[in-house]
Amino acid sequence: QVQLVESGGGLVQAGGSLRLSCTASGDTICISNMGWYSQAPGEERELVATVNNAGGTNYAEFVKGRFTISRDNARKTVYLQMNSLKPEDTASYYCKAAVNGKAYWGQGTQVTVSS
Repeated sequence: QVQLVESGGGLVQAGGSLRLSCTASGDTICISNMGWYSQAPGEERELVATVNNAGGTNYAEFVKGRFTISRDNARKTVYLQMNSLKPEDTASYYCKAAVNGKAYWGQGTQVTVSS
């Protein structure tokens, strides 16, 4: 069994920062790509950022320059540093990881940005 547990969401004013964390546990022999996705109410889930196990990153255009994804392979954890937050960043944020060749999702953490 593989579990992804997210933390770090919350309520923040526009212009503020949050740091999300997602830790994998269980039968995690090989973790390749890890990433974050967001889903606003009534919208489809969309990619925010990904990082591979060599540290290579990919970002959605709407977060470039504001969000930074990183990972700690020893801790099996991926982070998302979110700066200069905007009200339109309000969404549930989900961690996704490829573990042992299969994709797993976390339960999501809510980020709410007030204007």
